[in-house]
Amino acid sequence: MTDRELASAIEAIAREAGAAIMEIYALDFAVETKSDDSPVTEADQAAEAIIVTALRALTPDIPVVAEEEVAAGKRTEVGGGPFWLVDPLDGTREFISRNGDFTVNIALIRNGEPALGCVHVPAKEETYTAAGPGRVTRRRGGGTAEVIAARQPDQDGLVAMVSRSHASPETDDFLAELSIKQRVDAGSSLKFCRLAEGAADLYPRLGRTMEWDTAAGHAVLACAGGSVSRLDGEPLLYGKDGFENPHFVARGRQD
Repeated sequence: MTDRELASAIEAIAREAGAAIMEIYALDFAVETKSDDSPVTEADQAAEAIIVTALRALTPDIPVVAEEEVAAGKRTEVGGGPFWLVDPLDGTREFISRNGDFTVNIALIRNGEPALGCVHVPAKEETYTAAGPGRVTRRRGGGTAEVIAARQPDQDGLVAMVSRSHASPETDDFLAELSIKQRVDAGSSLKFCRLAEGAADLYPRLGRTMEWDTAAGHAVLACAGGSVSRLDGEPLLYGKDGFENPHFVARGRQD
């Protein structure tokens, strides 16, 4: 199966999971708390069941690492080969707040880097799919997919994406050293997508994230011409012990 075919398949899977999420979004759903004090709902679990089942049928030989399975104690050995990273509902706090800034995230990791991925935004009916370098599309509603690309910053300053639910003094200090003309608050991996479509320039995250939180958005941004790096400038890589990320900065096109 080619990367284009894989990307098309995971886009369909993400949209199916998004439909299940929206059914629950319309209800009076319950909220539970996981061992790390983060919230979880039946929508997280329903979406993950759809995605994991579909991925294991699509690529039986590729391991799947999914957030809720890890939270439940399931260990998946990824070895040195490719593996899937899944966050079935990124931005659960946004889902609970009903502000629409939550996403479905599926990414394929190869050699420690996101090779392709899909970020679906169910409440906004937007889908971002990366099938490789220069092959990133955005689909709105049932419309035709359009090619998108990251932009170079304007001379008069940067537009910075900032986490709505995880703002920190460290992030404020980081941005204070730069020429920022606008800060935009948003939730979930949607922030990566805003950079990928040329609507913003910078997204610093000086707080705790896990690999499944970032992999799909990273794939979309990197394939659109942007980058994600650690604070020391080295690339953000995947398959780390415990799947926890260091602090990082996502940027639009720099060349």
